[in-house]
Parts: sequence; structure tokens; C-alpha cells
Amino acid sequence: MIVCSCNVLSDDDIRAAVAESDDAVRHAKQVYGCLGCSAECGRCARTIKTIIDEALGPCAQSCCAGCPHSHTVAANDEIAEPAQFALAAC
Repeated sequence: MIVCSCNVLSDDDIRAAVAESDDAVRHAKQVYGCLGCSAECGRCARTIKTIIDEALGPCAQSCCAGCPHSHTVAANDEIAEPAQFALAAC
């Protein structure tokens, strides 16, 4: 399904951007950056945020054990405390 008609982005494009990103994609703006475009009218932002949350599953609220985003590496290569990610209000 086409989610962003301005940039002709589908829900599959958005899920792929979330899955393939090295960073934790949490905002529509990050999805646009991953896909090499930018928001035009902004009407799709809420739908993109919903798709991101669905694609991340439990990780959308906070990273859980086993999640690749759940730990940061300290300077001495020891695992630090779990990273906290803030959700954007779209």
C-alpha cells in the first residue's frame, strides 16, 4: 500500500528501512533519510510512525533483552547499561 503519495513510499519500503537501518529508526524523519527523500506535506507521518512501531514490536516502547539496540558498548568494550530511546510524538 502507498503510504506517502508525495514520495511514492509503500508500507514495505518503510518496513525495509526500519529493518535494514544500523541505527534504531524511531521517527518518520529518519525513515525519509534512510530512503533518500524528505517529507513534503506530512500527512503520512502518523501512518509511518504506526508502521515503525509495528515493525519494531516490543522494541518500539523500550528495548528488551536480546534486542540489538538494548546495550551500548563502553569505551573499554564492556556492555554498558541498556540504552533508552525516546519516542517522538507525531
